[in-house]
Amino acid sequence: MTAPAHNSRKRGPPAAPPPPPVKLSPPGFVADRAEAAARVERLLGYRFRDRALLEEALTHQSFSDSVTSYQRLEFVGDAALGLAFSNFLYLTNPTLGPGALSTLRAANISTEKLARVAVRHDLYPLLRRKCTRLDLLVGQFIESVKQELTDDLAIAPYGGSVVKAPKVLADIVESIAAAVYVDCKFDLEKLWKVTRWLFEPIIMAETVDQQPVTTLHELCQKHGKVAQFKTWQKGGMTVVNVFVGGEMVGLGTSEQKVGKRRPCKRKEVCLFCSGRNAKWYFCSDR
Repeated sequence: MTAPAHNSRKRGPPAAPPPPPVKLSPPGFVADRAEAAARVERLLGYRFRDRALLEEALTHQSFSDSVTSYQRLEFVGDAALGLAFSNFLYLTNPTLGPGALSTLRAANISTEKLARVAVRHDLYPLLRRKCTRLDLLVGQFIESVKQELTDDLAIAPYGGSVVKAPKVLADIVESIAAAVYVDCKFDLEKLWKVTRWLFEPIIMAETVDQQPVTTLHELCQKHGKVAQFKTWQKGGMTVVNVFVGGEMVGLGTSEQKVGKRRPCKRKEVCLFCSGRNAKWYFCSDR
């Protein structure tokens, strides 16, 4: 009786166990409210007549039902910053039309831009809140912004983070701006003088990231062609096939769900258009 043949293939070493998940430290909190207010005043170079406005601007609705949150101030700040930027962009860009001016204004007061203002100036620890999930989301975004510093995406006005900017960060900036605006008796010029430097570098016509999809449509229109996009799902990934003149010329992917608009990583999505050897980037979830 013949003995069964042994498999002579050598087995490799056992696979290494997966690395443990990264644990993020939750954002801090400044419990001394006088110190929190003083930090904002030092940051702005502005002394509040009514510090209660500032404390309201630094209070999230999750903190307590018995205190006023920043929601009313955020409403005012959103409008005030929009008008302040409208004035500034109108005066500094005398040749731009309303469409281009609107694009610049939107870029400068977008959630993505304002959230990075909050991160850059370490404003979140000044916020009174009681929401662990909020801390987690903000902590993830802060870490992703730090990661941008090692990537060429750090130069992009909108940033290139794969983590969506939590709206609360933009809300803090708008609420602080509103607190200044109300405290100085709704003096828009004073508001701009106090807060303008927070938003540096201000996105101008020379530095704004053009919306790639819009740019592609404009180029196709110039050459008598039509751009079309076919979107489909593959697992948790959104995939976009790009057609120009009925011919597929590119493929894009994004982990973001359809319907959510936010900038995507330049390395995630790229489209090469034949003919001009041009490289295009676009958000496949627009």
